[in-house]
Amino acid sequence: MNDVSRRGFVSTSLGTALAGWLGSSQAQMEQTGKLLVGYPAGGSLDVTARQLAEAWRKRGRLFIVDNRAGAGGRIANSMLKKERADGNTLLVTHNSALTIYPFVYKRQMYDVIADFMPVSPIVSATLAFAVSSAVPAERVKTLDDYVSWVRANPGASSYASPAAGSSAHLLGFQLSQSYSLNLQHVPYRGSAPAMQDLLGGQVPAYFGQVPDFIPYLQKGSIRVLGVAGEKRSRFMPGIPTFAEQGQPSLRHAEVYGVFAPPGTPDATIKKLHSAVVEASADAQLRSAFDQLGLEVVTSTPSQYAAALRQERDSWEPVVRASGFHLDD
Repeated sequence: MNDVSRRGFVSTSLGTALAGWLGSSQAQMEQTGKLLVGYPAGGSLDVTARQLAEAWRKRGRLFIVDNRAGAGGRIANSMLKKERADGNTLLVTHNSALTIYPFVYKRQMYDVIADFMPVSPIVSATLAFAVSSAVPAERVKTLDDYVSWVRANPGASSYASPAAGSSAHLLGFQLSQSYSLNLQHVPYRGSAPAMQDLLGGQVPAYFGQVPDFIPYLQKGSIRVLGVAGEKRSRFMPGIPTFAEQGQPSLRHAEVYGVFAPPGTPDATIKKLHSAVVEASADAQLRSAFDQLGLEVVTSTPSQYAAALRQERDSWEPVVRASGFHLDD
């Protein structure tokens, strides 16, 4: 994930911000709420949570971000089921944790249905495919050009992703399958080191998120060949979608959403959802997300749950076909 500003960090010294919001007891109203995040401070998921917390703070609802990094975010995700279902502890995580991880990890740390109550998505980040300056610009301008170049240069068939078992990894597998290529996956620990090696030409190609590429696109140090959206990204409108290049199955955007512990009352979920929707209208929050290349998106809890089920069903055969799994 990108290193970005920690603007919006919420201090725990503020007052009783939850009062009157969830209609809870006096003791609960005096609590500071907590947003669990399974990655270190500074990444896009962390900053998404901090921007949400800041938007809530301005409305008298105090939450702090609690970073519990490790195990691909699964440590924080598994903590949610142990928290009180009173709306004071929530989780901000990406959809892949609930739609891909169940088929990737042999050891399950949580039940993706029973242990999470969807509140709402917050933002989405469209995936995209880029090549480094080591790939000849005069020969590789489109996805078909890249495929032809790889066939002529099988020693340069590797592509990077931010993590093994990520949506970017699996989208690369789908690309390989679509063109009957033998692309070699190179997993990294986050987008920052992957981007460094892409910029340095150590890896010829990289599947990542649109926000990964924005700072470098204008400099010409990389070339984005396609985006995996239903339509072109407004952050890079000159880049065609994969569908425009004859590959409609290469489509995915990583969504970051808010989840409550199991057993949270429906009335509380409804109020939390309203709070997310209200925050999403905050001009400062939307501006911050625009700068990061993230699209604001919300839906009802039931719509979000249905979208997660559909996404999980679509990823299962892809993971099975890849044969990829992680023991831990």
